[in-house]
Amino acid sequence: MSTTENTSTDLPRWSVADVHESLESRSFNEALERIGAGATRLVALFDEHDIRATEPRPVTEADGESADAVISAYNALGDDLQELGATVYATVTTDSRDELAQSLASRLDVQEAKIGPLLARLADWVHSLGVGALAAVSEQVAEHRGPLERLDERAGHQMSESEEGLYAELSTTGSGAWGRLMQDVTSQLTTDVEFPDGRTEHLPMPAVRGLATSTDPDVRRAAYDAELRAWPTVTTPVAAAMNAIKGEANVVNRRRHWDAPLDASLFANSVSRATFDAMQAAVTAALPDFRRWMRVKAGLHGHDGGLPWWDHVAPLPHVSASISWTEGIDWVRSAFSTYSRQLAGIVDRALDEQWIDAEPRDGKTGGAFCMSFTGDRSLVLLNWAGSVDSAQTTAHELGHAYHNTTLAGRTPLQKRVPMALAETASIFCETLAVEAGLSRLEGPERLALLDVDLAGTNQVVVDIRSRFLFETEVFERRAKGTLGISELNELMLDCQQEAYGDGVDPDHRHPYMWVLKPHYYGSHFYNWPYTYGLLFGLGLYAQFQHDPERFRVGYDDLLSRAGMDTAEELGSAFGLDVTDEAFWTASLDVCRDRIRQYEQLAAEL
Repeated sequence: MSTTENTSTDLPRWSVADVHESLESRSFNEALERIGAGATRLVALFDEHDIRATEPRPVTEADGESADAVISAYNALGDDLQELGATVYATVTTDSRDELAQSLASRLDVQEAKIGPLLARLADWVHSLGVGALAAVSEQVAEHRGPLERLDERAGHQMSESEEGLYAELSTTGSGAWGRLMQDVTSQLTTDVEFPDGRTEHLPMPAVRGLATSTDPDVRRAAYDAELRAWPTVTTPVAAAMNAIKGEANVVNRRRHWDAPLDASLFANSVSRATFDAMQAAVTAALPDFRRWMRVKAGLHGHDGGLPWWDHVAPLPHVSASISWTEGIDWVRSAFSTYSRQLAGIVDRALDEQWIDAEPRDGKTGGAFCMSFTGDRSLVLLNWAGSVDSAQTTAHELGHAYHNTTLAGRTPLQKRVPMALAETASIFCETLAVEAGLSRLEGPERLALLDVDLAGTNQVVVDIRSRFLFETEVFERRAKGTLGISELNELMLDCQQEAYGDGVDPDHRHPYMWVLKPHYYGSHFYNWPYTYGLLFGLGLYAQFQHDPERFRVGYDDLLSRAGMDTAEELGSAFGLDVTDEAFWTASLDVCRDRIRQYEQLAAEL
């Protein structure tokens, strides 16, 4: 692998200019006006057809016509809103100081607040009349049967129509505004890093966090110390955001008759409690294996005992871990080609059509994500750090982009994909990249790739466990009162210790992880679905290895149905019983095998 460092000019930036030249262009403003008018018309259409809770009665042909009208109109507006929202978000996430973009995002929130309660009204209506009966007289209901059956179930966990409408409006100045504040404050944070050679650089936080993969241990420690100095400067507004969002969620969950926040999260992800419990049991049994791996990694970095936080994603010493953008893209493309030319082609489409924004910079959101844009196009945000981990993340996010191509033929109501199932293609593609690398590497280079892969897996299994424990406790404590900054810090450390055990250095953990992770700033648990996605993806990859041709025949259809079927139904389509702990154990056995390979190579080297 090359040690070539990328400059900012090497890295791509996305562009939406072929759709809307700018946020001030005539086409954009006309589209914005259409969204506003369309939302008003959609509300009027629901009123005209009286789509709301009603007394149960026999279904008529007129009901079928009503269903066809409102579902078609809802989907048409949803497509327009997705495209315009992504256009605005493309600027908000790469330049949080752009005041026009922030204002436009707020305007779109207001329109979404008008539309959101309509789904609650549709849920009440189909619950009153019956999805099956409506499907007999409505082509649209028949085509959307899976999503509407989920709405039917949701009807029992809704407030009254007026309360749902009020909550949707208030959330734009409540949880939605607090979440945006958190994102703005953290994306604009910069700090001084005191490098070991005596120089000091003032860097945006994504660049500081990117130094965690530096080959120099003193640089990694310096970046960690810089983080611990910087995050406390924004804890006051971020803690206020945490308390506001979780407090609001507790109130709304209670009024929607959920016994616990987790129950609402499971329903939102189309995952049953039996499936969740089976997965968690398998994860608990695997924690000692990951802790053992962390201690081996710590030993390779010269530490006795557990791994200090700044070395959790550190590259192996004495092994080149740098990789140029071109090399990373070539690796991903080559790995994808082992599955199909179509999958490999997504890499070149993403580059040629400017889907990717890879350069870390001030005002840009940290981490990585992929969002649907228009048609079968996506927008992929990265913060490229010139590491193997960055390349693996690229494979992951382009997996999401491939998933979006399979969803392009579905309607907005059919492609409301829950997070746990949204990770299916991304994990599969990431696994393709890892397996492609392992198939050709030996000795130190093989160990280096295993190191990167297991560091990522460790994050998704062990760190996600700490986040789940943290979020569970935050919900419980917030029901009694607000949590102070010191309490949040201490809770974060306690949950890290419980999950990581003796795999982490107890004197060098990270008390501010709650500040920097946007995943906490939503109404539902946003963490455990990553673990689900990883382990389900590994299970799918095993099916691919067993019978590649049969798998290819059904895979794209499975992805396209991720917003239409439950987790159990999607698993069953490939002969997988996700309610059985043995399935999750088998996926974790893949991780255990890589840990054993790591230990063996570490001992030899």
